[in-house]
This record gives sequence, structure tokens and C-alpha cells, in this order.
Amino acid sequence: MTSMWKAALLAGAAWSSIAGVASAQQAPVADNSASVDAVVVTARRREENLKDVPVAVSAFSAAKLEQQGGTDITILSQTTPNITVQTARGSNSTLISYIRGVGQQDPLWGYEPGVGLYVDDVYIYRPQGAVLDIFDIERIEVLRGPQGTLYGRNTIGGAIKYVTKRLGDEAGAKIKATYGSYNQTDVLVSAQTPISDTGLSIGAAYALYKRDGYGSNLTTGADQYDKDVHAYRLSAEYKPTEDLFFRLAYDRVEDNSNPRHGHRELPALVGGYQVLDVYDTQAGLGDKNHVMTKGLSLTGQWNASEYVTLKSITASRRGHTQTMIDFDGTPLPTLDVPATYDDRSFSQELQAVYADENVQGVFGLYYMNSQASGEFDTIAGNLGVAIADGGKVNTQSFAAFFDFSANLTDKFKVSLGARATRDHKRANVFRFFYLGATPTPYQHGAPRPILQVRTNYDAQKTFEQFTPRISASYDLTDELTTYASFSKGYKSGGWDMRGDAFITPQTVNGYKPEVVKTYEAGLKGSLLDRRVSFSSAAFLSKYTDQQVTTQVVVPSGIASSVDNAGASTLYGVEFEANAKLSQHLSGNVALGYIHAKYDRFNRFVPAGAPNPLNPSTTLATGQVINVADLYGFQNTPEWTGNVSLTWRGDLVGGSLAITPMVSYRDDYQQFEQPLPLLDQKAFTLVDLTAIWTAPGGRYKLALTGKNLTNEKYRTGGYNFGVATYNNSVIGFYGPPRTIAGSIEVAF
Repeated sequence: MTSMWKAALLAGAAWSSIAGVASAQQAPVADNSASVDAVVVTARRREENLKDVPVAVSAFSAAKLEQQGGTDITILSQTTPNITVQTARGSNSTLISYIRGVGQQDPLWGYEPGVGLYVDDVYIYRPQGAVLDIFDIERIEVLRGPQGTLYGRNTIGGAIKYVTKRLGDEAGAKIKATYGSYNQTDVLVSAQTPISDTGLSIGAAYALYKRDGYGSNLTTGADQYDKDVHAYRLSAEYKPTEDLFFRLAYDRVEDNSNPRHGHRELPALVGGYQVLDVYDTQAGLGDKNHVMTKGLSLTGQWNASEYVTLKSITASRRGHTQTMIDFDGTPLPTLDVPATYDDRSFSQELQAVYADENVQGVFGLYYMNSQASGEFDTIAGNLGVAIADGGKVNTQSFAAFFDFSANLTDKFKVSLGARATRDHKRANVFRFFYLGATPTPYQHGAPRPILQVRTNYDAQKTFEQFTPRISASYDLTDELTTYASFSKGYKSGGWDMRGDAFITPQTVNGYKPEVVKTYEAGLKGSLLDRRVSFSSAAFLSKYTDQQVTTQVVVPSGIASSVDNAGASTLYGVEFEANAKLSQHLSGNVALGYIHAKYDRFNRFVPAGAPNPLNPSTTLATGQVINVADLYGFQNTPEWTGNVSLTWRGDLVGGSLAITPMVSYRDDYQQFEQPLPLLDQKAFTLVDLTAIWTAPGGRYKLALTGKNLTNEKYRTGGYNFGVATYNNSVIGFYGPPRTIAGSIEVAF
């Protein structure tokens, strides 16, 4: 039986059982306390009940995230079907995210993410500093599938919406202190107050996250996998009338955690360096790491009439990263990479939202001007050289979009949307060889002449794309809605920032945009007098011109190439449910299945590299070879699942909630090509959270245990397992078992 038939049967079984229960339902709920709360989301840029949105959406309130023990947005990998959200290899705060097999593994400047991240509807342009800690928030929404109509560029896989807490019109303050394993010491403080009766409120929030390392650098003595993050938020809200609202917000995050140099999966060929504990290293490059991101946004909203609301979102963001990764994990300068990243962006969005009894929708204009730049050295000790890769990419993006829904009958609704995008990019790319295995002048090394210019060019291109979306939904009952949709997503083209024009001359031509077209059908609603709410979806995606970064070792170093892979097919199903099982017990279930396969993958293999179809031979000349049968999708487990229960009861006059949670991820590849030394086997995480809330909610005590079975699992890695690089195969690991207690006081 094929995987597609298995998926179809799974979806059919789930939907048939739901339909059977639905047909036996009686009328409405009499006791609201025994029902699941309705969920309101803004997936379509307007407030709607989750049941009425013809999109695969998961929503998590601040309270739900607290019950799950979530401290940053990587918790979404445990709780959401068909998604990977994790820290990038070698970093503490750089984000790697995939939804339904679509994402971007490489956080290098110039490469575009495949999943859009939004904070209060402001697009977070770069992944550095984007592993957002969860504090002072209202909710997080995850939109699966292409969101090219309303969210535009680089939401080809989906979007993550991080919604911060509004100030309101009452004064208040909160302080939360946490202490746990590895000397975890977190402090969160927030306060807000109205200014007289002027309609103005101001607020501030501060978060400190500190923790010793899970392991050590045995060469320098520094902690490995530690945490040292400071985050600030300032906001002001002004509501002079009932119809007018302004919000000014500033945020800043500084990460001074040590770099993560990784764990050797194989002994070194030179120096006798052995395999250590998974959190330890013997890296000799150093321990300097600093990541800073900051942003300022102004949101204005005017209820112009009973039916029309006008909205403006203006934002400016900047980021700077100084970091390093020792790819060989030894004191030797075999493969050391110090790096610098800088980015800035300005965006302006205008929206006109319309809503009456039969028609709802939005029309908008969007503009973004951004620049991403950087430089990294590759210090190759055995070759006696240091390689400087650097450059910058300037992007101007313009878009116009609309999305409208119309009630054709009391039960049948259609939605139509489209976005026209124009991206103009200008790039400078260079790659210089320097003699000597020490940092180049770009990384504050000794001044010296360039040994060889491998790449040095300027280029510019304009990319245009039309991304439509159409859907139809039908209310089977007052509590059940089914829908079908088609959507298209787009990620713009660009240039390989580490391309070597000497080895791969075509790198100067850049790579094309990639496109995903997705067909989706779903069923949402509630059952059993609203004691159960659920969402389900089945999807089929056609992925064309997928941008894939490959690196192969050749005699003169490492050859990088970004190929447009050709075509691939992805299909799967997703199911989520919340249930009120009794007066004291509730449960949550999430299940995802995906089958992802390349149909065609035409990859350029440079001269001197092994022939991928016959690895015992090398290519005398560069060739384009179809390697579809050799490659798979990275960061895309076939099955993902999550089950949690929450028991609530009275204790010592207050309320106690205990939530055990089990999450499962099937085995998956770290790279496009299978590599048993790095690919992650299927694993299960077990967590437990207990929260006691005092009468009136002023005091709160919590105890959280994460990864209670102490599972060792990889979140990334690098493969340079050849003699030139001292047999360097490096892995990066998720957190071990941790236990933390916290106390929270509200004023």
C-alpha cells in the first residue's frame, strides 16, 4: 500500500468518525463550562473564529503555551503538525523553520527564509535573533501552506504570527522568577499604566534568560550550550476616540551566549581527538558571540465607517551578529569559521478592511526596502589558506493584494484573493583566498595581500510573481464547516553568497525563484455539545524550481552551489483536536503525516567532485546530473504527533493544573542527502508542567520538567568527513532533561 493511500485512509477514517458523531449530535450546549473555548485568530488579517477560516491554522494562547512549558517558539515543533522550528546549527538564537517540507536551512545573508515570521504583523526579515522567547504575549498562530496572498514573499511554506499583549486601560505589573537545572535563572518583569483619562497608556517588559552550559569546551574552559539573553519591549497605545487607535512599539534583544561549536561524531585523523559527550567540544577557535536585533513599529487604525477600517503598519528593523563556528571541533585550525552578519529593513503596509453581513475582505499595499550583508572566513589549516566570503544584497519589494469572502447562501461561502509582487535585487559577492591559516583582514586578522580572487561580481535582477488564492467553504451544520482551497506561494531568486566562480562559473547568473502550488481540503468544527473542537486538512503540493544549497569537497576546497532542483511532490494530512473530557480533565491531540519526494533534481556537479551516481569515480568536467533518487527532504519527518492532558482541581484554596505532554517526531534527514551519522532517528519527548494559581490570580507557582527521559537527539550537523578537514562530522543536539520552578506575582 502506497503512502498516499495510507494518508487518504487516515484522513477518511478521521473524517468518517467525526461525521458519524456529528450526525448524532443534539442541539446546543447548555453548560458552557463543560465546552471548549472558541478560538479567535487573525490569519486573514481580520478577527475570525478559527472554525470559519479556510486555512490550516494552529493557535496557542499564552496560557496554553505556559501549560506546555514553552519558553521560546521552538516549542511549536512539539505541538504543531508537520512543522520544524529549531535553533540553527552553531547558534543560540538563529532560527531554522520548515512547514510541510518547505523552508530554508542556511541562514546566510542573501538567502530568503521559506517560512515567514511576523511580530504584530511586522515581517522579521532575517533569521538571526529570531528564536523568540515567549514573554508578554497574547498568542502565537501557525499558518500552514502558502500564504502568498495576504503575507506575500517568503511565506511559501507558511507563516508564524507572534502577537504581543495589548496594554489595555488598567494599571498593572507582573514579575516572574525562575530557577532550574544548569543554574537556569530567568527574570521577567512587565508593567503598564494609563496616563490619566487621555486615552494614552504606556508599558514596558524586560526578560533576562541565563543558564550554564549543558557541556563544556575542554580547550578553553567555556560553557557549551549556555544562555545569556536580554530582551526589552517598550510600547505606547493611544486611543483618542472609539474609532481611532495608535500603537508605538520598540523591541531589542541581545544574545551574548557562547557559540555552539558542535560535537564530533567521529574521531579525528590527526591529533587523537576522540568522540566526547554530545554537549562537549574541544574547539579552539574561541568563544566570542554577540547577536543584537532591534525594531521600531507604528500601527494606526481608523474605523472610518460601520463597514470600513483603515490600517497602517510602519516598521524599521536592524540586526548585527558577530559569531564563530569551529567545524572540526578540535584545537587545530582545520576548519574554523568566524562570521559577521548585518541587516536592516524598512517596511510600510496599508490595509483597507471591509466587513458587512455578506462580504468581508481586505485590500492592501506593501513596500519593503532591505539590505543584508556579511562576511565569513573559512580557515582551512591543512590547505594553508583562509578564504573570505562576503557581500551584500539590497532588496526593494512592492506588492498589491486583496482577499475577499462572500456569503453566496447561508451555508456556502467563497473567497478569492491575489497578490502581485515585484522584487528588485542588487548584489555584490566576493570570495578571496589569503595565504596562511589565520583570520583574514575582514575578521580583524593581519593585513596581507589577496592570494587569489575566486569570485568578485555585481549583479541585479527583478523578479515578478502573481500569487492567487481561492477557496470555498460549506457549513454542514452550525458546528461543522468543510472547505477546499488552492493557493500559490513564491520565494524570490538570488545569488549564492559563497559561490566560487572558479569552480562553478554559473554562480554569477544566480538562481531562479521557487514556487509552490497547494491544493487543500479540510473539515473543522466542534462535536458533542462543543466538548470537542477539531481541525483537519489534507493537502497536495507541487514544488517547482526548489532552491537547494549543496556543498561538496573538491581538491581546492569546498564548492558551494545553489541549484533550482526542478520539481517535487508533497502530500499529507493533519489533525488537531481539543476535548473537555470531564469537569476536571481536558486533552489535546495533534497528528501530522507528510510524504515528500523529488520528481526531478538537476544538480550541477563541478569538475573534480565525486560522481553522485558512481561515487568511486570523479568528474573530469562539470556536469548537470539528475540526482532525484539520491536526495530527500531535510527537516521533514514523515510523522509528527503530540498528546497532552490537563487536570484541573482545587488545592489550598487555589487552582492546580497538571499537564503531562508526549511529542513524537519520526526519523528525518539533516541534509538533502541521507547521512546515517547525522540523520536523526525517531524520538519521543516527555514533558510535565504543574501550575498552582492563588485565589484572585495574584500569585502563581509552577514546576516544569522538559525531556524527562533525557532523550539525546540531533537538531543539526555538518559533514566534512574527509582527510583534508580531519574527518570532521559535527552534530548539534537538543536540550537534555531539565527541571525548573518559578514564582509569579501580579500587582
